[in-house]
Amino acid sequence: MKSGDHSEEHPIELAVVLPTFNESSNVDRVIATLDRVLAGISWEAVFVDDNSPDHTAQMLRDRAREDRRIRVIERLGRRGLSSACIEGMMATGAPLVAVMDADLQHDANLLPKMVAALNGDANLDIVVGSRFVEGGGTGDWDEARLRKSQFATRLGTKLLNLTLSDPMSGFFMMRSDRFRRIAPKLSGIGFKILLDIVTVAREPMTIAELPYTFSVREEGESKLDRVVAFEYLVALYDRMFGRILPVRFALFATIGVLGIAVHFAILTSLFEGLQTSFLAAQAAATIAAMTFNFFLNNALTYRDKRLSGFTPMLRGWISFCLFCSVGAIANVGIAAFLYDVSGVVWTLSAIAGILVGAVWNFALSSRFVWGRY
Repeated sequence: MKSGDHSEEHPIELAVVLPTFNESSNVDRVIATLDRVLAGISWEAVFVDDNSPDHTAQMLRDRAREDRRIRVIERLGRRGLSSACIEGMMATGAPLVAVMDADLQHDANLLPKMVAALNGDANLDIVVGSRFVEGGGTGDWDEARLRKSQFATRLGTKLLNLTLSDPMSGFFMMRSDRFRRIAPKLSGIGFKILLDIVTVAREPMTIAELPYTFSVREEGESKLDRVVAFEYLVALYDRMFGRILPVRFALFATIGVLGIAVHFAILTSLFEGLQTSFLAAQAAATIAAMTFNFFLNNALTYRDKRLSGFTPMLRGWISFCLFCSVGAIANVGIAAFLYDVSGVVWTLSAIAGILVGAVWNFALSSRFVWGRY
């Protein structure tokens, strides 16, 4: 047993959940850091890996053979930081559970202070590592990134009526039993699990914030990309309107509307601009719009299940086009039936046809295009 491993002597007091994707260069560093800062605390680390191509999960399994405090959950066919955190937090029996990044940009030295705060106040539910309270900081962030983060924070706190200074923090600790009570209500959407937790709880949560300075990533590549801001807006939508119209269907329908715009733009260019026959222009526009919808849905709507690689993408595209073609037939058939047979006005008939086609396309795409891989 390695030094500091008290799993056989004392019940586990704290579980640290670390979602990973291509973090093999940071695995040993983060384990060594936890071993150092959590001396005197019985702990385990639950790594949740989204099938990293750099074999992060296998490296963790090798470490787990030598150190019983290390656990690994390797997820196949699904991705996403929030959902990874939920699975990791549900997988431990420790009374306290923390979430932090595996790249050491969160200050692990704060973990004992979080434990002390929760153990010292039975009414406290969550302790959040905050960059925006007095004493906290954002490290080497440039002014543009800082402004974007501050804007997103203000937007979230205003729309969701939050009092947290840093609701986008990915570094926090809470009581496991409280988390398990609200876990079934969590959406698992996006990358800010804390925002999901504090907004879904029916009972008011008592929250404390401790300052820390966001550190510079030393190894590996940042997981931030252009979709992060989009996922944050999606999470806000889900918290505000998700019960009325599920966020995935809302995204699917929105992309469908954009696809209609693409369709008519290409149809107009080919038919009126290049004098192509209407049939050829319509066929080309239809295929182009379906292709546009497929790739955008793969990148956004089904980001957590997105297809990659030539063969899965090709199969997915063909399936998507086939289902959408049937959906288009259903659209026209329903609209024609309502107008010709039932006497419904043409506008309502058209809207009904569009809705039936959209639901058809969404249901089958969810099940057979992105649901089977």
